[in-house]
Amino acid sequence: MLLIRNNAGLKVFIAQLQKNGQRIGFVPTMGALHEGHLSLIQQAAAQCDVVVCSIFVNPTQFNDPADLEKYPRPITRDIELLQATGCDVLYMPDVEDIYPPDLDTTLRLNPGKLIEVMEGEFRPGHFEGVMQVVKRLLDLVTPDVLVMGQKDYQQVAVIRFMIQKLRLPVTLYVAETERETDGLAKSSRNVRLTQKWRSIAPVIYQTLSATRDKLGTLPPKQLAEAGFRALEAAGLRPEYYRIVDGVTLLDLEKVAKNKPMVVCTAAWAGDVRLIDNVILQP
Repeated sequence: MLLIRNNAGLKVFIAQLQKNGQRIGFVPTMGALHEGHLSLIQQAAAQCDVVVCSIFVNPTQFNDPADLEKYPRPITRDIELLQATGCDVLYMPDVEDIYPPDLDTTLRLNPGKLIEVMEGEFRPGHFEGVMQVVKRLLDLVTPDVLVMGQKDYQQVAVIRFMIQKLRLPVTLYVAETERETDGLAKSSRNVRLTQKWRSIAPVIYQTLSATRDKLGTLPPKQLAEAGFRALEAAGLRPEYYRIVDGVTLLDLEKVAKNKPMVVCTAAWAGDVRLIDNVILQP
């Protein structure tokens, strides 16, 4: 695996790939890799000739400085995992590479409700930072395929909007959420769960699945309220539990055939905030 730490080296390498007509797959990450990330690498490899993975803890998407400070950075282990998975290139830039002082990387897009609901309510400025860094990384890597995970459903919806609005020459591929055997979505945050909260956390997926199974028996709003209460009853502290349109992310008043639907939630397990979702209608 080739390790590239600066933009100059990346530019030379990408130019050679493009000269050879090789198809580039890209998986952006913030490190602290787990099997979910590695699955994205594998799916990118199945579609492309060369897979580039980036590790960059992006400061512009953290609205809480303390959260940025305690974000895990096990870089030695991350490198070992990527090598074992068959990643071709690891791009590990510094902040100055992504946000050079002489370059305005601000995006002047207005996704509207896409960044105001759910995560946007509790993490103001988060998605502006996500769009900013993903656009910058796409400009640098110039991939043919961008691979992202379904677990961050709202993030995927925002990036899809950005790609379409800016007419970026990249295909977005969304991979299904990787889960533990008990259903808990794999996340770098899971390592911070105490034994008590790790035993309770699978209730999140169980509740989402129960909502999917009950779809059509009650109006979406009532199903969402029941899901919220179920998480509370388990001892979790849910911030939201919503049944939304799979494209606009707006709350749904009724079930409609042929309309994409997803149920999304965020809940605190002790001092660890977990997010998850289940597709109700593709």
